Amino acid sequence: MENALEVVAALISRGSRFMICRRPVHKARGGLWEFAGGKLEPGETGEEAIVRECREEMGIGIRPLGVFMEEVYAYPDMTIHLTVYRAEILEGEPQCLEHSEIRFITADEADGYAFCPADQAVVRRLRGQ
Repeated sequence: MENALEVVAALISRGSRFMICRRPVHKARGGLWEFAGGKLEPGETGEEAIVRECREEMGIGIRPLGVFMEEVYAYPDMTIHLTVYRAEILEGEPQCLEHSEIRFITADEADGYAFCPADQAVVRRLRGQ
């Protein structure tokens, strides 16, 4: 996508629950919930980026299991092309190195959380909507 920022996110499940992370209040969209991830660095593939981001943000080693979905979303300050990868944790337990909270929730519990707008499409797909 032309001029869109390439962003990746990890959909990490434990049984029927999936992991969500709360953005720190001092960052853009602070306090909202999201799927862990971040921007691609130059020359990086999406899979490399999601592995790096999960290690940096949560101290875990993951294995990408394929693309779950893609979404283009125009925020007021930027447009992103979000690629969400299904992933599994290979090592470590998620820690809040970048986020203020990490939780595992079911799709039915998602309504109780305020998600970043781009991540709302992921939640809708998880709910089968």
